[in-house]
Amino acid sequence: MSEKNREAKRSARERLQEQREQEKRRERRRRTLVVSAAVVGVLGVAAAIGLVANDANKDKGDRGAAGPVLAPSGAQGKDELSIPVGKADAPSTLTVWEDFRCPACAQFENAFRDTVKELETDGQLKVDYHLATIIDGNMGGTGSLRAANAAACAQDVGKFAPYHDTLFQNQPPESDDAYADNARLLELAGKVDGLEAAPGFRQCVEDGKHDKWVVNSNTAFQNGGFSGTPTVLLNGESVFPKKGDENITPDNFKRWVREANKGKQPGTAPATPPGTGASPS
Repeated sequence: MSEKNREAKRSARERLQEQREQEKRRERRRRTLVVSAAVVGVLGVAAAIGLVANDANKDKGDRGAAGPVLAPSGAQGKDELSIPVGKADAPSTLTVWEDFRCPACAQFENAFRDTVKELETDGQLKVDYHLATIIDGNMGGTGSLRAANAAACAQDVGKFAPYHDTLFQNQPPESDDAYADNARLLELAGKVDGLEAAPGFRQCVEDGKHDKWVVNSNTAFQNGGFSGTPTVLLNGESVFPKKGDENITPDNFKRWVREANKGKQPGTAPATPPGTGASPS
């Protein structure tokens, strides 16, 4: 075979290899776009559900929640609707509105839990949790209300943070109103050290002690102009699913907090005095 023919065959092989590499790159880009679209679609659907549920709940008022408004121990803010976790004097505050039946809320919590706790522990961030019941309004049932009441009961005995995490880690499918069953909520309390046997916790859950408070919290959510859950605000600015043009990721979130805290001292004080309900991270 002449040198010219060998060179022609080599060039043909190189062109074919390059074409295959280009096809592989196009396929990778296609898959990335498909995955990205799926993620955005999930968030969009979750936000839409929140918006529809928000409208659906407006006519429900406080039905099913009788008695006086009893805020959980250590609740803060306007009308005592916020449950604080972290250092009270942390330079940045993350405000989170959540529904324990909300799939996107579980996605946020399970993806960013370690990042948020690290920043809490370092005194860089405190979190103000607000509870909503929009999925009850949209899908029917009472699981959002029952779970929020149980979480408020956990706050009374200083176990809100670990119980909150347990509820999201064991969240049932959105259409399954498993959290409407107090027995299931008490069963999950057994996963939190010392909670199930804590004085008053079981009765608080079974009596719906904080139901009216939960209803008021959900009303505040409806009146706040939020589009859905989770609503996540860093120092008052929305950061979920993105901050400005940047998508939220653990690294981006840490950087946003670091930039907000530049030149400020980390917090050292517990979110609430010892024994009043909140468990320092």
